[in-house]
Amino acid sequence: MANEILVVGDIAPETQAAVTGVVKALEKAFNAKDPVALSEQFAHETSWTNAMGVRLDGREVIAESSAPAMKGFLRDSYARYDVVKLLELAPGVVAVNVAQAPTDSAGGPVEGVRGAALYVIAEREDGWKIVAGQNTMVQTPAA
Repeated sequence: MANEILVVGDIAPETQAAVTGVVKALEKAFNAKDPVALSEQFAHETSWTNAMGVRLDGREVIAESSAPAMKGFLRDSYARYDVVKLLELAPGVVAVNVAQAPTDSAGGPVEGVRGAALYVIAEREDGWKIVAGQNTMVQTPAA
């Protein structure tokens, strides 16, 4: 995680830790190519738009669509997810801006497409989960 996170609203330290923990677990699952662990960071009823612009509704759909991608075109892709901003939307609901940077399998930086994600993470019966989100590819403009 980045050292400096902009926190907007009165977000308790334990809530900040729980929300950033969801992001770190998502990163770990992506880098391990584990679609089930990745999907477990989402609420059962969720709406997610991936970096290709495809909307996925529900935890099971996310797991099902992630598996072939992780075995296919994403098999050699790794990333670091840095929380850059937390915005309290309501008690128990936090918007999280995440900067994604490509890495090698050991976590070292590499050239490549970056990402910017917005997660809405809410407290649910089974813990803090992503209830909605959008992942956007960010390409560095040519010099």
